[in-house]
Amino acid sequence: GSHDTMTYCLDKNSAVSGNESKLVKFLNKCMPCIVHPIIMKWSTTQVLTVTEQLEAGVRYLDFRIAHKANDPSMNLYFVHMVYTTVTVQDTLWEVLRWLETHPQEVVILACRNFDGLTKKLHCCLIACIKEIFQCKLCPRNVSMRSFFFSFFKKIKANLHPAAWRRELNLTVVSVELWDNSRDTTFLFSPKEYLTHHLLIFVSEKFFVAGINLTENLRYILVHPFGSLKKMTLQSLPCLKIWIKQQYPGPKKECINIIAGDFIENNDFVKDVIELNTKI
Repeated sequence: GSHDTMTYCLDKNSAVSGNESKLVKFLNKCMPCIVHPIIMKWSTTQVLTVTEQLEAGVRYLDFRIAHKANDPSMNLYFVHMVYTTVTVQDTLWEVLRWLETHPQEVVILACRNFDGLTKKLHCCLIACIKEIFQCKLCPRNVSMRSFFFSFFKKIKANLHPAAWRRELNLTVVSVELWDNSRDTTFLFSPKEYLTHHLLIFVSEKFFVAGINLTENLRYILVHPFGSLKKMTLQSLPCLKIWIKQQYPGPKKECINIIAGDFIENNDFVKDVIELNTKI
């Protein structure tokens, strides 16, 4: 999986997301020439396009969907501190084109965030998904089709989950765990932080282990010349060791999906796929 799949096309001229802190908005407003480039460096988690990620072996796409504030149109974009240049609709068509040339493949789309989406915009998004994918959407109680759509278990009340389940016949199958840390030492603690926490979830679900490292505003201010990519690349050797220690499958201690940043680096995709040889 790729964490924050669409950040390769963040708009350098975009306003800061409405969900960001007042401090970030204030700093960006006062010193945009300084703050905005820093935001871009710490928001970008991928450099490959969605098609290139699929070609590389990614089958789980992390879509953070949003509607721009004060935008009179119905266009939806992706967001990670700032908005993307491409729309959700165009990206869904791109995924469809790839699926049509790879009919034996399964792709999971994890749609979430929904910043600024009203009930009307949710309904438009659902209609768009149905129109684009049609019979490629995986029906309820069918284990495999050329397309599978997932929706996260923890849904805020304002996300209209009933409409998603009713219109797309979604079965909630995903549970996620993002480590939200810059420290990789947790991977080698006695109980192995990630695996220990995954054990609390019910088995026979899709477990998503997000091994992305996350910065906070204080860390960014202390490292103004750093970037998320630089921080991630420094940690990849440790993350690589942890990945190789995992097991896939339906048991409680197993991990089904591993999502990371900059998936083209350090054989990440290859290492995750090779875990299947342990089954």
